[in-house]
Amino acid sequence: MKNINKLNTKFAFDNENGTLKFKNYHKQSNYIIVEIENAHASASIALQGAHLLRWSPVSNNHKDDIIWLSRNAVFAEAKSVRGGIPVCWPWFGAHPEQKDFPAHGFARTQSWRVKAVNILPGGETELQFCLLPEYLPESVKAMWPYKTPLEYSLKIGKNLQLQLTTFNHDKQALYISQALHSYFNIGDISAVTVYGLEAREYLDKPDNFNRKKQTGPLIIDSEVDRIYLNTADDVLIDNLKRKIIIRKQGSHSTVVWNPWKKVAEKMGDMGLNGYAQMLCVESANAAEDRVKILPGESHSLKVCYEIEDMG
Repeated sequence: MKNINKLNTKFAFDNENGTLKFKNYHKQSNYIIVEIENAHASASIALQGAHLLRWSPVSNNHKDDIIWLSRNAVFAEAKSVRGGIPVCWPWFGAHPEQKDFPAHGFARTQSWRVKAVNILPGGETELQFCLLPEYLPESVKAMWPYKTPLEYSLKIGKNLQLQLTTFNHDKQALYISQALHSYFNIGDISAVTVYGLEAREYLDKPDNFNRKKQTGPLIIDSEVDRIYLNTADDVLIDNLKRKIIIRKQGSHSTVVWNPWKKVAEKMGDMGLNGYAQMLCVESANAAEDRVKILPGESHSLKVCYEIEDMG
């Protein structure tokens, strides 16, 4: 409770701008979340991984969360959570050389520091997190011995705006791959169409990463695990409940993932038929889109999620 009390003393509020408070999640003292509510939306974010668990705009007619979180998700120290928006950094997928390093990097399982809380002029709530090299465990420093402070801004409002910035304070150029691994609550995977990836080439992971080309709008009817290349345009997820519009900057690759039934059953934390209710469409720097950051420079991955409710 000591850390929670300190955080609430420094950052919490309950006034005309809404509320913000820190608390334990599911009565687990080592898993702290911050809950936000303002005139536009409500959200929950875990300090571990700066992991957004929930976002629901006030205009959401269906009153369910836009972001999907597995009913079987495990909330434990140094463990990734199934659902929400994990931060994959500083590599996406398996490490290119060290196969025993954790998939998708280490940022999603580390404890982030709260840097600032801001009330924006439009009434949105902004949380700023940071992950600083000097506070990382020695086991992580052994995997990534570079001076690369990481900052992450989440603006909670009618739209959800995320910005992940990597600073290179090292003496050498560094390469990173990354993704905001967004799980969307789509209700019924059989009723989903994804637009904006037409005519793009992609790497098909279930088919040994063979390069293929999308011939029309994407419909999910089997396992999908793809890295779409040269994608900077908006992507739209259309389903029976709503349209989810994804706008991004600093990213030229898009990952689309649904494990489908057979793979999902082996995962353990997807939940009964969870795969049928979720779809990951991730703004990334992956595969050929790996980012080079020169000493003294930085790179920002920016994403905005906008909702059009179908009524």
